[in-house]
Amino acid sequence: MNRILIVDDDEAIAWALSRALAGPGRETVSVASAEEALERARRISFNLVFLDIRLPGQDGLAVLQALRSLTGGAPVVVMTGHGTLQTAVRAVEEGAFDYLSKPFDLDVALACAWRALSRAPAAEANRQPAGVSEAPELTGSSPAMQEVFKRVALAAGSAATVLVTGESGTGKELVARAIHRHGPRAAEPFVPVHVAALNPGILESELFGHERGAFTGATQSAPGLLALAGKGTIFLDEVAEIPPSAQVKLLRVLEQGAWNPVGSAREQRLEARVVAATHQNLERLCAEGRFRQDLFFRLNVFGIHLPPLRDRKEDIGALAADIVRRLDPRCLPVPAETLAALGARAWAGNIRELRNALEHAAILARGGPVLPEHLPPPSRRDAAPPDELREAIGRWLDDAIGHGDDPRDLWERFTGIAEPAIIDDVLRRTGGNRLKAAQWLGMNRSTLRRKMSDGAE
Repeated sequence: MNRILIVDDDEAIAWALSRALAGPGRETVSVASAEEALERARRISFNLVFLDIRLPGQDGLAVLQALRSLTGGAPVVVMTGHGTLQTAVRAVEEGAFDYLSKPFDLDVALACAWRALSRAPAAEANRQPAGVSEAPELTGSSPAMQEVFKRVALAAGSAATVLVTGESGTGKELVARAIHRHGPRAAEPFVPVHVAALNPGILESELFGHERGAFTGATQSAPGLLALAGKGTIFLDEVAEIPPSAQVKLLRVLEQGAWNPVGSAREQRLEARVVAATHQNLERLCAEGRFRQDLFFRLNVFGIHLPPLRDRKEDIGALAADIVRRLDPRCLPVPAETLAALGARAWAGNIRELRNALEHAAILARGGPVLPEHLPPPSRRDAAPPDELREAIGRWLDDAIGHGDDPRDLWERFTGIAEPAIIDDVLRRTGGNRLKAAQWLGMNRSTLRRKMSDGAE
């Protein structure tokens, strides 16, 4: 008989979970406080615990380890409607089996319960919670961000390579820093490498190091960023920009944990943890032959996707308050009418654009409330495309799918037409200035150079 302890002072949730989990071979017991949960666990053996964090008296996290000890290491599923990254990290550190954000579907809870019950209880060494520092910009109460917090917490406790994906400006480096800060490597170096900012010709030397005389200008040996990361974390931002030759070498590093500096036969061992990030679709780049599929698999051992701000607008209030507090605490609280104005925008630049808008507003507010009139004009990217453009795309689609067949490559065909056209026009408008053209297009110079090379073939 599997006994399941449900600890929640919300009678409706406790009742629903109890009804859903009870059945042949399963018995449920519901209590409303941590103290009562401990008392029951001393008298009755349990195979699984569902534990709410916010309880009258002691909170759930405070008794999580004690419950696991009393139940012989039974899995504990933590539940909360007020989760933060710190909450998720602490729950995992205290030994939680899983982390559910309220409100949750009963199907999700049931699937979690079956996974937990199928796992044989095992005694695990108690770990003291590491001191965690606040990461205010990585915040939000939306379901999407609760999932991010949970995955950051899980990633922090492992040594697996992590791939962080999401649009530009969503906070991918913040995720990488949070993984480092909340893990056992927190006291070691965190080395960010912005791949797109490195000249492709020296990228291998920068990453892997080089020996004196390895190439023209190499007047002395250099260790490389992988070596400088030591036993810490190396963060490869915009990993899609790594050229093919360096992709091969990075793959060897991830597969064998070793590399040779440029011009050296001396092998170096990898001790750092690798976290990579990109705003591009690596699977599509693999299909196009522009990124190694085996390297993608090695990077994507554990994935964390950051949602765009437009998909979690319920977080704008908390983000705005946090940003303004850092800029000028005198401007707090952010008025409701300002929050409404912020919520009405599309935020194509995500949190980076929100931060820039609030910095502009705080300067004008001069220590007073940040009002809607202090905000900069909405980005032109927030506007809908003109009717003529929509009509032209519609006509093109009519022709593309008007032959009775179901197409499978519309996006590839459309971008194959539109991308060279906009690049050529922007280059014409910037007088051939590639740096300015890349800035206008919102891409890196190396990306623009590659796209121009692809178009010339």
